Amino acid sequence: MRSSNARRLTFLLCLATASSLTPAISRAQNLPRQDYDLPAQSLEDALDAVSTRSGRSIGAPSAILQWRSAPALKGSLSAEEAVATLLAQSGLSYRLEGSAIIIEGPDKLSPAQREEADPLLVVTGSRIRGAPIASPVIRLERDNLVRSGQTSLADVVRNIPQNYSGGLNHGVGFNTGSNNIDTGGASTINLRGLGSDATLTLLNGHRLAYNGSRQGIDVSAIPLGAVERIEIVADGASALYGSDAVAGVANIILRRDYDGLRFDLEGGLATQGGYSRQRYGATTGQRWEGGGFMASFEYARSSLLMSDERDFADSRPGVSILPPLEHHAVAVAGHQDLTSNLHFSADLLYDRRTTHTVQPGNPAGDLSISRYIQPSVTRSFAIAPALTLDLPGQWHVGLSGVYGDEKLTSRNTYYVGDTPVASAQLCYCNEGQSVELAADGDLFHLPAGAVRVALGTGFRRNLLDGNQGPGNVANVYAVQKSYYGYGELSLPFVSPAMEWAGIHRLSASAALRYEDYPGIGDVLTPKLGLIYAPSRAIEVKASWGRSFRAPTLMQQHQAQTASLAAISAFGGTGYGADATGLLLSGGNPEVTPEKARSWTLGVDIHPPELAGLRLQLSYFNTRYQDRIVTPIALSSQSLRDPVYADFITYDPADAAVSALIAQAATFTNRTGSPVDPAKVVAIVNNRYTNASSQAIEGVDMLADYARPLGSGTLNASLNLSYLHFDQRFLPGQPVLPRSGQLFTPPHWRGRASLGWLDKELSLNASLSYIGSVKDRRTNNVVTVDGMRSLDLTARYTLSRGALAGLELGLSVNNALDDRPTEIASTSYIDSTYDSTNYAPIGRLITLSLGMAW
Repeated sequence: MRSSNARRLTFLLCLATASSLTPAISRAQNLPRQDYDLPAQSLEDALDAVSTRSGRSIGAPSAILQWRSAPALKGSLSAEEAVATLLAQSGLSYRLEGSAIIIEGPDKLSPAQREEADPLLVVTGSRIRGAPIASPVIRLERDNLVRSGQTSLADVVRNIPQNYSGGLNHGVGFNTGSNNIDTGGASTINLRGLGSDATLTLLNGHRLAYNGSRQGIDVSAIPLGAVERIEIVADGASALYGSDAVAGVANIILRRDYDGLRFDLEGGLATQGGYSRQRYGATTGQRWEGGGFMASFEYARSSLLMSDERDFADSRPGVSILPPLEHHAVAVAGHQDLTSNLHFSADLLYDRRTTHTVQPGNPAGDLSISRYIQPSVTRSFAIAPALTLDLPGQWHVGLSGVYGDEKLTSRNTYYVGDTPVASAQLCYCNEGQSVELAADGDLFHLPAGAVRVALGTGFRRNLLDGNQGPGNVANVYAVQKSYYGYGELSLPFVSPAMEWAGIHRLSASAALRYEDYPGIGDVLTPKLGLIYAPSRAIEVKASWGRSFRAPTLMQQHQAQTASLAAISAFGGTGYGADATGLLLSGGNPEVTPEKARSWTLGVDIHPPELAGLRLQLSYFNTRYQDRIVTPIALSSQSLRDPVYADFITYDPADAAVSALIAQAATFTNRTGSPVDPAKVVAIVNNRYTNASSQAIEGVDMLADYARPLGSGTLNASLNLSYLHFDQRFLPGQPVLPRSGQLFTPPHWRGRASLGWLDKELSLNASLSYIGSVKDRRTNNVVTVDGMRSLDLTARYTLSRGALAGLELGLSVNNALDDRPTEIASTSYIDSTYDSTNYAPIGRLITLSLGMAW
């Protein structure tokens, strides 16, 4: 029976092959031909010339074309024959997708490279497939990250120089500014330090549900084993993606599928003691004709690090400076061709994370006397299905949707000894849903190539249920909806095949987006881009655009709170010993969207004479208006810094104080004495408001170099960023520095790597630098030294014997054991170092094992 079935299968395969070859032979005999006389040049330029001359779309991932050359091409050839001739010695091949020619790598390419050749490739910075991007793009490949000792997305984002670790991030300490917070151990991307809510983080181009009380996306919920690459456009992108993209967009792109099974495990230990971590991962999947899937699981945990265990923090004992984390994360991605031109794909995420913070309840920091313990559990889920239809004329139409939710529950309990005295519960329950209909394709042809367009429309809904218990007046339940439509054009003016003197390539792009937020307002945002290449070696890129960010649900609807404290807690001096101040905070339903204008100018250098080198230099400039802020970053500076004068009411009437206390959803008396409105000498208004304008500018430099060395390849990379950030609270007030200050992004950040790898061994050394900041909390300005971290990693793969395929790894992060500088603190739970910039772990030694089948 088995032999009979095999014969039937063989017969059917032969019949199908013959049936497919017959029309192919017929088409080959009637293919239109063009005359070619092209010189030997780069493969990318040669394919571009064939595309222009034949009018056929040729798609190819830049990674497999980079540094490849093409022979001279002469004769009357069809587009297929021309491409085949150019690829003859390259090791690459091609296939047809309708009338499009898709360049693919050879079978020996890694799964990552094969996936990059997928015609459904997700790109960042444009809604048009294959369009050149005028904004600088930072691209991080998973394999390179692992070789440099970064094995979680939380590690990765902390090491990106354009990212700031303040905002919504794990390990951010108490009293580091109202916008810096550690909610449930999340790790978010915060480009340029504009806030986690001003960086749009996508998964395969899809939005996810927000985290906690802030509009950030927790990237640590995604297993690194599921990730193909990360693409970051640190430039305003609201015209393409909508709200939240003021600082830019980060797109985490999953593997489309995987063929095989891989296990990973690692364990790390800090040489100073007090901290350890471990991670276990498994990735599996299957490919088949027309489809495939990938599934990745990760379990990770890290231990509690207390202030007593580090010399720069032990002056304030009993404080958890790095809360423990434990999480289970799953990512699944799959795709299937339903017909020859209809494709289905879906992504799924699930994560469960637990953590807890410990704070003393007394100035001595003695946890046995009194303490606060706040455990939290976060569960997140997302599913994103999509249908894509290929149409004639290189058109693709896609219908996609996303449903995601994240539920963070916590309970803060105050203990005296071992007796719980008071307890408060909290749930931040976020939901996000969206649906989008989009299309892109060729509009018409110019001499330099096809003018391409993307069009789309969609709907998005976000929900926040901030619940502190039944009937609690501080509960928040709010929904935000938006309707949008966008269009984008890619216009090629000059191509290499046109052989214009002084213009090797010239193209432009334009995008426009309309977005309507019922109850808030509507906005129209444009973006323009230009790419000019005077030669094969140099590209000059420029972009300009406007961006916006809608108010978050917490900024609009957070309950009003009032807090009474000694006037000295607000920086007041010269008052009586019993003088107090009243701090007001909470949401403001009247806040309006923030708006920004951004432009970048850059040059991309990749000289053919120095194969393997690529250098990007870019200048960025953003002007931010109507910034929604809680204007007073540190309450201890409220009365001390005259810039806050417009937010202070001195000598308020007793009736006004009593009314504000009565109106507050939550009132806290921190004085230890009965409330007496007559003793309130100042009211500090720190509610959300459109008060601030900001000016952000700087320079990014990215360089990559690869060349053969011995039996392997030498790789070097550099990412260096300089940031200057000013802020003005209200018109007529002075401009204040926002960068290079305590608990703000430093001016300088950078990371340089040097590595060598062959089939069995990889060696890598990376040096990260985070610049110094100024502590201006007193009249005596103090410079807080920056940190340098030297990370060393070696990985070796056994190639023979029963354990062939086993990968052994050793990493030493912060090998020189650099430590944060201690800073002054006024409260027994204050951070004693800048936890928004500098890591407290010290030297960390990690061993790892991996095995693939």
